[in-house]
Amino acid sequence: MGFLGWTQAAAHPVLRGEGLLLRLPERRDYRDWRDLRDASRTFLTPWEPVWSPDELSTDAFRARLRRYRHDARERTSYTFLIFDAEERTLYGGLTLGRIQRGVAQSGTIGYWMGAPHAGRGIMTAAVRLVCGFAFEIAALHRLEAACLPRNERSARLLHRCGFRHEGYLRDYLKIAGVWEDHDLYALLAREFVSDASPARRPQFTLAQR
Repeated sequence: MGFLGWTQAAAHPVLRGEGLLLRLPERRDYRDWRDLRDASRTFLTPWEPVWSPDELSTDAFRARLRRYRHDARERTSYTFLIFDAEERTLYGGLTLGRIQRGVAQSGTIGYWMGAPHAGRGIMTAAVRLVCGFAFEIAALHRLEAACLPRNERSARLLHRCGFRHEGYLRDYLKIAGVWEDHDLYALLAREFVSDASPARRPQFTLAQR
């Protein structure tokens, strides 16, 4: 689908490939999302902004859904939940955000993985799937990602997905209550190579909701 068709279609993408399904969160996901985030709290909090007292409440989740839907309609950000192909197990989440058009045609990616599923290559496959969507469907030219210099696991993931280290960002984000420096990585559309064979090419659906 070309960019014109993309802008005219409903902006509610569903991504399938590499044994995964990625889609925007829905109300029915609340319990699985809450339970996975809660079980992974110790694993996640060193790499994220400080959790609010009601971080895992139903009200907070509904507020997230409203924001995610608004951003998707405006095509400025897409927040996906990552499931197995049968949509039975929630693994984590991935956001393609800060989408800029005009002369930039760029976006950023950020992700989180539930502790029970880390180290299995799931997030690598999910990032590659979203890169395909970003470059082939949303017609972006550049993707960026930032991670803490001590987050070696995230740095290795980005390298596996073809991202290149481009710089050092001072006091870039407030993580766990502290302004932290980050390493900047980037991937250009012309550098992206899908590992999928023609028979296993990812599927990108723009669903009416």
